Amino acid sequence: MYQDPAKHPCIKVLEDNWQAILAEYKAVAAEPEMHAWPEGKLYDGRWDTFGLYGFGMKQHENCARCPITTKVVEQIPGMVMAGFSRLAPGTHIKPHVGYGGWAHYVLRCHLGLIVPKGCEMRVGNETRSWEEGKVTVFCDATEHEVWNRGDTERVVLLLDFRNPEFRWRLLNPELTPDMANFISQRWPHLSFKEKLGFMAWRVTNFWRKPRNYVDEIPAKN
Repeated sequence: MYQDPAKHPCIKVLEDNWQAILAEYKAVAAEPEMHAWPEGKLYDGRWDTFGLYGFGMKQHENCARCPITTKVVEQIPGMVMAGFSRLAPGTHIKPHVGYGGWAHYVLRCHLGLIVPKGCEMRVGNETRSWEEGKVTVFCDATEHEVWNRGDTERVVLLLDFRNPEFRWRLLNPELTPDMANFISQRWPHLSFKEKLGFMAWRVTNFWRKPRNYVDEIPAKN
């Protein structure tokens, strides 16, 4: 379900700096730095992303490319995910919900950066569009889907921050096999801190063995 952004004044900083954030996106998009979202069965078309924070872990090289955006998102209490999300014209992200052990305990925020006509998102039974320079907040555990029926790309800054109602809950996402494979492929390029974080998730999940958890992540550095 959608939430009133006014209930979360900490994210106002995104709107206050949206043009600088847009400029940094354009600089990144001018080079082949973005990659296709790895869960290809989730969408038809082209969905590209450029991550700054993934599951609470800073992606230092990407953050260095976007210093203003990084500084802004780091001001938001409980921020655990941040990055640019680009949908090509004609793309449809199919109905889905976020990862178990994660989606119920965070709130997802989109800052509209480039929003052509014909772009919409359904959350639950309500469909809305984005506004450039404005934030949209919703619960990632609610079924949602996205369309770009326009003629140009749709771009948002995507961000997850801890839901204040579950501030102290352990965030331990049950990743899909496609995401697990993506992480495994990137393993040699992860920082030592990122590797420690993923290994901590494995240890935490050893006893409960959730569905679709990442058992494929290498155990060595």
